[in-house]
Amino acid sequence: MTAAAERQKEAGLSSPWVRGTAAAAAGALPALAFPAPSWWWFAYVALVPWMLLARSAPTARRAALDGWFGGAGFMLAVHHWLIPNLHVFIVILALLLGALWAPWGWLTRRLLGDGAGMRQAAAAAVLLPAGWLMVELVRSWQGLGGPWGLLGASQWQVGPALRLVSVGGVWLVSLLVVLVNTVVTTLVAVPSVRRTAIIALTAAGVVTTGVYLWAPRPQQSGSVRIAVVQPGVVATGDARFEREVQLTRQLTGTRPDLVVWGESSIGVDLATRPDMANRLAALSREVGADILVNVDAGRADGTGISKTSELIGPDGVTGPTYDKMRLVPFGEYIPLRPLLGWATSVGKAADRNRRPGTRRVVMDTGTLRFGPLVCFESAFPDMSRRLSGDGAQVLIAQSATSTFQGSWAPAQHASLAALRAAEDWRPMVHATLTGISAVYDADGRAVGHRVGTGDSASAVYEVPLAAGVSPYVRFGDWVPRLALLLVLVAGAYEVVRVVRLRRPAPARP
Repeated sequence: MTAAAERQKEAGLSSPWVRGTAAAAAGALPALAFPAPSWWWFAYVALVPWMLLARSAPTARRAALDGWFGGAGFMLAVHHWLIPNLHVFIVILALLLGALWAPWGWLTRRLLGDGAGMRQAAAAAVLLPAGWLMVELVRSWQGLGGPWGLLGASQWQVGPALRLVSVGGVWLVSLLVVLVNTVVTTLVAVPSVRRTAIIALTAAGVVTTGVYLWAPRPQQSGSVRIAVVQPGVVATGDARFEREVQLTRQLTGTRPDLVVWGESSIGVDLATRPDMANRLAALSREVGADILVNVDAGRADGTGISKTSELIGPDGVTGPTYDKMRLVPFGEYIPLRPLLGWATSVGKAADRNRRPGTRRVVMDTGTLRFGPLVCFESAFPDMSRRLSGDGAQVLIAQSATSTFQGSWAPAQHASLAALRAAEDWRPMVHATLTGISAVYDADGRAVGHRVGTGDSASAVYEVPLAAGVSPYVRFGDWVPRLALLLVLVAGAYEVVRVVRLRRPAPARP
């Protein structure tokens, strides 16, 4: 019996079922760093139990399984609020996506397992963060659920982290968090390189501090008054509309430059309801500002159902409309519906596929250019980055999380706006039907008070505008590209090494 196997037996981890459960539990720990608990500091050590388990695996196959089940535990934990809607299907999805971490578990053992020395520890400090980033990049594809729960997103309220995201996006913070976890794991598990690990940890702190102190910052360039209307939980679509009208009328005299309603704030195509369209135009004249609404309804022309942001001015709809481009899998459409349509029978999956939009839009009130996003889209760094590059002065996300009231989802969703604002040097408004509504400035700091899930209210925010282009907007996703390059180089090196080892030695004369 190997030394690793003996340790597993002593720890009670020799049973595959016990070990699989332990891996899933260890993988779930990082979820505590996200809202609602928001133990942001915990993220820097949350991966350590999982990594210690994987590096102690008696075989490479077992380490890959530890990575797989840990990944499934992580995905289930950060999406646990979907359980009432998807039921057993969420477990299936977690297991499928958890497989992405199998290579990462194998790599942890390969670099930090028994016999690891200085060379392996140095490689771990580079490749384990890069490998984690590859997993985040792959699962960020909309068809696999999108970038909800990126590890760097847990740092949304930490000033130095927000400065880092302006340089390399949320990806750079994810890289830093995994690096710290890797060094801590090395300190615990590889005594022979502890001094070097401490030096590496200190160096990471020095570099992070340097970026925080010397990275460029956005420059304020005036301000704009934006009002958010949050009707709260109401029984019907008609009741919601009446409450939104009532709350908007209360803004008369407050001189807003723009009024924002939440996602699905209107449940009918305005082309079929001229009475409603006329009321909205009259409301715009009364308040003295354009109103951004979101229509969730089938089109009058029969082309399908979509979620459409429309800007209503004194004379009705003004400028281009925006159709939500990235839809929520199972929530707004079912991928491969002929094959997976049974999901509607075990949960609250979409009974009808919505139609995705095909182009992003920057809207213009005449005094303000803003980029609209709808709900789930605020999780995608590239969408807001491109809107900022298109000239948007403000980013606006219209959202609805009423299905998940009382869960961690509203707080998690609202926190994403802080990251997008800091990444792009553009203030961001997160306006919802039922909370949490919040506004963040170009540094990712909260502006005014948040409108909570128990509130039905309207609020006006003095939003500071910012000038300049952030490094992240200028250079894009350079961090995941660099991580991919490192992984490919390491993979090529490993292939060459294996080929050389298998090459027969030349025969002696």
